[in-house]
Amino acid sequence: MAPGHVFWAIFYFACLCSASLANNAKVNFREKEKKILDQILGAGKYDARIRPSGINGTDGPAVVRVNIFVRSISKIDDVTMEYSVQLTFREQWLDERLKFDDIGGRLKYLTLTEANRVWMPDLFFSNEKEGHFHNIIMPNVYIRIFPYGSVLYSIRISLTLACPMNLKLYPLDRQVCSLRMASYGWTTADLVFLWKEGDPVQVVKNLHLPRFTLEKFLTDYCNSKTNTGEYSCLKVDLLFKREFSYYLIQIYIPCCMLVIVSWVSFWLDQGAVPARVSLGVTTLLTMATQTSGINASLPPVSYTKAIDVWTGVCLTFVFGALLEFALVNYASRSADRAADMHRENMKKKRREMEQASLDAASDLLDTDSNATFAMVRIVLRSNSLSRLLLQKPLVRHPGDPLALEKLRQCEVHMQAPKRPNCCRSWLSKFPTRQCSRSKRIDVISRITFPLVFALFNLVYWSTYLFREEEED
Repeated sequence: MAPGHVFWAIFYFACLCSASLANNAKVNFREKEKKILDQILGAGKYDARIRPSGINGTDGPAVVRVNIFVRSISKIDDVTMEYSVQLTFREQWLDERLKFDDIGGRLKYLTLTEANRVWMPDLFFSNEKEGHFHNIIMPNVYIRIFPYGSVLYSIRISLTLACPMNLKLYPLDRQVCSLRMASYGWTTADLVFLWKEGDPVQVVKNLHLPRFTLEKFLTDYCNSKTNTGEYSCLKVDLLFKREFSYYLIQIYIPCCMLVIVSWVSFWLDQGAVPARVSLGVTTLLTMATQTSGINASLPPVSYTKAIDVWTGVCLTFVFGALLEFALVNYASRSADRAADMHRENMKKKRREMEQASLDAASDLLDTDSNATFAMVRIVLRSNSLSRLLLQKPLVRHPGDPLALEKLRQCEVHMQAPKRPNCCRSWLSKFPTRQCSRSKRIDVISRITFPLVFALFNLVYWSTYLFREEEED
């Protein structure tokens, strides 16, 4: 065989051997993972019922570090006092029984999807109402085992958690909702939970809530002691601030408008009974319906809320406007009755005067006919003069001293004061006579109701806004 042919045969054989070795090396690497898992988790080698040892292999408690990633907060319910959250929950601990060779750094970690293959902390959420795992498309859970024996457990879960609320400042309130995690069976002598150093709680960016804003969150410990021992506990407090703009548009502004509409009754004529009654009853029923709708969306608590004070006062103003019309109507009817009685009395006195004149004339006829005729003329003239005086005003004669004296008295009484009072001069347009009392009530109500309502707004907002700052 020629030397050239030998060279090419050797070269071809070397290429085949290198390719075979490369394939064998790749297959052997995956086989190495399987062998490692079988080696550390094989039957009779690892017992998931036994907890790991303490720090540095001591007999102390196993330390589990926890961190969570809040993915979303779907709702915060005021009626049931609960909130729903979706989060990625992570635990990390050291189990020296799971150490393995990383093949020179080529094997960073081993991945498991079955949590029952290794020991797991018995953590539970103490304020949980409902919860479920996510299994679409595959179960959202994994376990990573690192070469030095560290175990990382991660799972995505959705929880509905209890959140006791204090609604005294509703809807100007802030609520603190907690997420509590504790050990169920292992006491602090065997298991201790700690927050992961650095950043134990993470929140997704641009977290959107319909009626709340997540202001901040705080991590803390909440170990509990019972008859069976002390148990490790972690908690994170989420501080939510209620968005006030929604309630301003849906509750406060409509209530103010209803109160202002009820004041329109003060500017209507007091004789327009159907219009004023319809306006008062309509605004009262609308305000009552608004109050019922607000209370239906809140739990029946035993204390008074800020929204209760607002709706109660607004309802009182609307009801007061309706009562004001009842008072105006009563005063108007009283004035009408007084005017009718006055007219009847005047008619009665006129009839008595005429009857007395006729009786005097008949008595004179019996004594002397001529004298009687003269007296009758005098009486008739006097009667006509009295009627004339009742119907027409007095005419002042130039030389009448009595008329001049009366004129001076009228001029003295009609002089304007040196320092007139605006309110008094304006109210003087409606004198205190019985026939004008109803109009005076309307005029006073036009000023009193808006002033009192403005004063209430000043006190209300100052009180509850300052109380909110004090609680912060």
